Amino acid sequence: MQVHRIHQQLVSSPLADVEAEVHRALDSLGISPPGGEIAITAGSRGIDNIATITRATGDWLRRHGATPFLSPCMGSHNGATAAGQRAMIESLGLTEEATGMEIRSSMDVVKIGEVATGEVWMDQNCFKADGVLVLNRIKLHTCFSGPVQSGLTKMMVVGMGKIRSAETFHSAPTPVMKDMLLEMGTCVIDSGKIFAGLALLEDGFDRTAELHALPPEEILRQEPSLLERHRSYFPSLPVDDVNVLVVNEIGKTFSGTGMDTNVIGYRGVNGYEDLTRPRITCIAALGLSEASQGNAIGVGLADFITRRLRESIDEQKTFTNVFTTGDMRRMAIPCTLQDDREVVERMSERYGQNGWIFIPNTLHLETLYVSADLAEILAGNPRCKINHRPIPLTFDSKGCLELSFNE
Repeated sequence: MQVHRIHQQLVSSPLADVEAEVHRALDSLGISPPGGEIAITAGSRGIDNIATITRATGDWLRRHGATPFLSPCMGSHNGATAAGQRAMIESLGLTEEATGMEIRSSMDVVKIGEVATGEVWMDQNCFKADGVLVLNRIKLHTCFSGPVQSGLTKMMVVGMGKIRSAETFHSAPTPVMKDMLLEMGTCVIDSGKIFAGLALLEDGFDRTAELHALPPEEILRQEPSLLERHRSYFPSLPVDDVNVLVVNEIGKTFSGTGMDTNVIGYRGVNGYEDLTRPRITCIAALGLSEASQGNAIGVGLADFITRRLRESIDEQKTFTNVFTTGDMRRMAIPCTLQDDREVVERMSERYGQNGWIFIPNTLHLETLYVSADLAEILAGNPRCKINHRPIPLTFDSKGCLELSFNE
C-alpha cells in the first residue's frame, strides 16, 4: 500500500511572549487577590506552555501579596488518588521546581451545595484557601454539546470536585449535562471561593493563542463566546467521508476521551444522538501515549487495536475514569491484532485500500498521510499541500508502522 503525505494549513496564531501575556491578562482584571493563600488548579490535559503559564500566574499572585500553591484538580483521573493526580501533573512539567509553588494533592472534599442530580463538592485544599484561581483551556467537549463545554466551568465543577462531584455531574443524562454543568458551576461561584479564572485558547497547531482573565461573576457569561473563538481554531480531518482512519496514539493528553470525538465524529454514548461528520467506516488505534500513564479511556471508540496498546492499559485507572462517567462502551476492548502490520493487512483485506487516513493523534492534525484516491480529491483543497510522490507503508522489526509525523 502506498500513501501520500499531506500538510494541512491550520490556523496559526501563537503568542510571542506567553509570560508577559499572562501578566497582561491578569492585570486587566483590575482587582488584587485576597491576602493569604491562593490555589491554582492543575488538570491532566496536555496544554501548551502549561508550566510557563502556571509559573507566571504564581509570580503575578506573589507580586500582589498572595501565596500561591498548586492543586491537582482532575475529577476521577489517574486512579482517583492523591498520589496519582500529583504524578500526573508532574509528568506534564508542573513540578514544584518548575513552577516555584508547593503542590497540595488530596482527594478529600468539602460539600458546598446540592443540585438536581446530587451534591456539589470542592477539593479541601481549594476550600481552605483564601481564594482559587481557576486555570484551564477552553475547548469542545467530547460527550455533549452546549454553550459551555470543557473549560473553566468544568474545571470548577468536575476537576475541583474530584470524584464526588464528577459522579454528580455524570449522573445527569447526557442530553442535560450542559444544563447540569451550568447549575453546578453557579453553585461553585456562589461559594465565594473563586477569585478569578484564566482561560486559555490554542490555535490549530495546539499552541497558546489567547489568554483571558475573568472575574468570577463573568466566567459563566463569557465562556460561550470563548468557546466560539475556539471553534475558529479547531482542526479537523480534511475530508468528511473516510473508509479507514488509523490513529498512531490515543491518550488523555490528546483528549479527555483518548480520541477527540469531535474529530472522529463518534461519541460512543448510548441513547444520545451522535455527530453527523465526519463519517468513518472503521478506526484503528495503534498505541497508547506514555503520558496517559495507562488510562486508555476511549479505546472502545476504535474497532481494532494492537497487542502493544492492549498491554499498555492500566485497567484500574481506566475503569475508575470510565465508570465515573458511566459511558462504559469507551473502555470496551476492541478486536486486538498482533501489531501495526497485521492491523493494516487485515483492514486492507476487509475494507480495501481506498479512503485511508493516517494521523498521529486527534490533537495534532497538521501532518497526515492519505491513500492515493484521497490525495486526488485533496488536490483541489486550498488548505492542503500534497506531496504527490507516494511512499510505501513500511514496518520495523517489531511490526510498528514507520511514518514520520514530525518533519
